[in-house]
Amino acid sequence: MAPTLATAFSRRWWMAVTAVIENLLFSAVLLGWGSLLIMLKSEGFYSYLCQGPQNSSSLNLTNTSNAEEYLEMNGWPICKDQDEMLNLAFTVGSFLLSAITLPMGIVMDKYGPRKLRLLGSACFAFSCLLIAYGASDPNNLSILIFFALALNGFGGMCMTFTSLTLPNMFGDLRSTFIALMIGSYASSAVTFPGIKVIYDLGATFITILMVWAACACLVFLNCFVNWPLEPFPGPEDMDFTVKIKFSWLGFDHKITGKQFYRQVTTVGRRLSVGNSIKQQHQPPKDLATQEANKLCLSTVDLEVKCQPKEETQSFMKSIFSPIFLLSLITMCVTQLRLIFYMGAMNTILESLTDGDLKTVSVYTSIFGVLQLLCLVTSPVIGYVMDWKLKDCEDENDKCVKREPGQPRRPDKQIQKIINATRAFIFTNLLLVGFGITCIIPNLPLQILSFILHTIVRGFIHSAVGGLYAAVYPSSQFGSLTGMQSLISALFALLQQPLFMAMMGPLDKDPLWVNVGLLVLSMLGFCLPFYLLCHSRHLQRLRDERDEDPKIYVKINNGSKPEAFV
Repeated sequence: MAPTLATAFSRRWWMAVTAVIENLLFSAVLLGWGSLLIMLKSEGFYSYLCQGPQNSSSLNLTNTSNAEEYLEMNGWPICKDQDEMLNLAFTVGSFLLSAITLPMGIVMDKYGPRKLRLLGSACFAFSCLLIAYGASDPNNLSILIFFALALNGFGGMCMTFTSLTLPNMFGDLRSTFIALMIGSYASSAVTFPGIKVIYDLGATFITILMVWAACACLVFLNCFVNWPLEPFPGPEDMDFTVKIKFSWLGFDHKITGKQFYRQVTTVGRRLSVGNSIKQQHQPPKDLATQEANKLCLSTVDLEVKCQPKEETQSFMKSIFSPIFLLSLITMCVTQLRLIFYMGAMNTILESLTDGDLKTVSVYTSIFGVLQLLCLVTSPVIGYVMDWKLKDCEDENDKCVKREPGQPRRPDKQIQKIINATRAFIFTNLLLVGFGITCIIPNLPLQILSFILHTIVRGFIHSAVGGLYAAVYPSSQFGSLTGMQSLISALFALLQQPLFMAMMGPLDKDPLWVNVGLLVLSMLGFCLPFYLLCHSRHLQRLRDERDEDPKIYVKINNGSKPEAFV
């Protein structure tokens, strides 16, 4: 039996902590492909593609003339054809991982995160079992790696997407928790390097995968017990801490806890005023003898001063809004910049070390360890997105009359846009700094490039997620995030022709490619510039509304007009 939203709210801290751990171990683990590739080659996946002597367990080669063409790893032959086939499996899995984000977001917005998370954890566990089964007979079952990596990526993205809705239960800290979830997702690249350490210590590959599958089953159990069936509404849509039944008042409709005090107070004042007026014209009547439906005149009375929220905008309107389109440009440019560096990193390091593979291996390991920085730095940008939101005036507070001389509090929606502006300016400055360090041909400086690359990768996803959560309805968060992921992933495919240009006409010199990408990165400043103009426009409208308040007249029961300023 799925828990209710109120029960899930009481368990939100447990769910948040476990979601971070689950993201670290089960989300974007394919980002650590380099370590998995070594283990797959050590287990003999697609080793039958290698030409040469028959497979043997010897570690040394007797034919030194063919040493460059025929090598062994853990007793299995390795070769270029094997690398190409395994990388093809990785490419298929990664592309499906990105392409599935849009339909996954639509499904999550409609049916909630519970079913999708259960499916994702089951797919991830099954992918581990498929890899283990393929490792038992790699000469005949290597083809299973294609299906396993596709299921692995799909399951990991399911857990990533569903965890992004969980911060809705943390109110004004929503952007901070979104950043924490994205940081744990980005840091999951260290999972396969960690598993490789265990593998090098002597644990068998099949045993590791069986234990990992069992852990994924624990994720399934945790979701089944704690995650509700309904989608998590935004903090502005529901107060989970108040449960009230109004049938004794003569009406039956949904009401949020934050509206309860104001609405009931409004009705109480109307009843008090109404009774005092009636007492002047008719004998007093015992209030206890009145019918419940007369105590509460109508549900319209509950909306005298607190007008209902406007209907949320359509999904197509959100898609074609300037903020979403500019965020697409920012994400496409940033993704291309980051993915090209990841794909060309080994070649760049080889050119800086004059082909010293040991030094390249050391710097590659440093890059892998630094991925954990995403978990530490991503909440920083979330804190920027949540800056001073607790001191702001939200939609519900606008219904409360401000006392004369009381200072006006900042508008929460405007403050969210201002915070997003600062976040994107900071992230784009770091991206430009990363592009500059890539241009300078200095090997120790590449460690700074690693750090900036890791920080930008965590910041950009956290900033975009926080922006969507602040500007768009919570029911569209998954769909918009999926659309953005799909389009930016398709645009990032341009890194392949850029890589081929670097390897061919540019003779392995990445200078001009990096210069072009640095210039392209300047487009990322279009979004914060628009957000700055948009926030000023909203502030100007607010000032005009306060300087020239309009009087709205509402007639109740067609008898007495009432004016509210």
